[in-house]
Amino acid sequence: MAAAVVGTWAFSLAAVDKARLLLATGRGASATVQEAMAEVENDKETGCFVVGRGGFPNKAGVVQCDAAIMEGLPGRFGAVAALPGIGIPLTVARMVMDKSDHSMLVGGGAVAFAKEQGFSIEDNSDMMTEAGLAAYEEFLRSRKSPSKNHDTLGLIVLDQEGNITVGVSTSGAPFKDPGRVGDSPLPGCGLYADSRGLSPTDACQSVVQDICNRVGKKDIFEIGLIALNMKGEVGAASTVPFPYTFWAHGMETVEQRQSCPQIYPVWFDARSKASCWNCQVNLDLKVLDLTMLRYMMFVHV
Repeated sequence: MAAAVVGTWAFSLAAVDKARLLLATGRGASATVQEAMAEVENDKETGCFVVGRGGFPNKAGVVQCDAAIMEGLPGRFGAVAALPGIGIPLTVARMVMDKSDHSMLVGGGAVAFAKEQGFSIEDNSDMMTEAGLAAYEEFLRSRKSPSKNHDTLGLIVLDQEGNITVGVSTSGAPFKDPGRVGDSPLPGCGLYADSRGLSPTDACQSVVQDICNRVGKKDIFEIGLIALNMKGEVGAASTVPFPYTFWAHGMETVEQRQSCPQIYPVWFDARSKASCWNCQVNLDLKVLDLTMLRYMMFVHV
């Protein structure tokens, strides 16, 4: 089986690069997701991307993180939400999947479980950066949340044995209400793993197209999707420019790619072309890959 990794947003490059090195040693998909994401989660420099340590705090000034992990077979899932004081929340989420009777733990329950598993709960000051503190103080003055480029680290890993795992991690919406849980740690909302389905491209495009049909051009929101099938092939679709990183067996380095907003909605001309309403890029309809293959999907909203 050809191993492969795909990550959301350009800042995932370090995690994807770490993952490919782990896979080369024979590491499994779930362990690879956990270890590769931990380096980004626990790095204050990437907190500005609304992930882990250094992420924006909530309205009370506390950094609370959400994270989840899901395996394609047999569909195992674990998540934590509103978890303070831990810079690697996805590791706790994996513990929930492996050692808890439950699938998701939130707030005080997640903290108690983490302590039982040997995690130390750090002081909130250790989770903050000077930039995050300055942003929070500005929020207290203006009551306006900062504009952000992205808000979730997502990683899909296919290992050499054909096991596929997806993980997501975020510090959540900047200055959210304490206890708020977003879409990221919810199965079927922020992530999903399965060994059946459509092609990666078709899966992503069909979801975004359906959303655009339901919502309409006027009220469309930002959404980006990536998918990886059991052959190590990747697909993506979005309503905004959506950079992602990708590596597959046989590639020497990690590639940075970008999903251009697709044909949602579109207008057609006599040459069987479609024009993207968002970026005005002409798209050749004949290049769309609609092959039926098995897939696993990560979805960010």
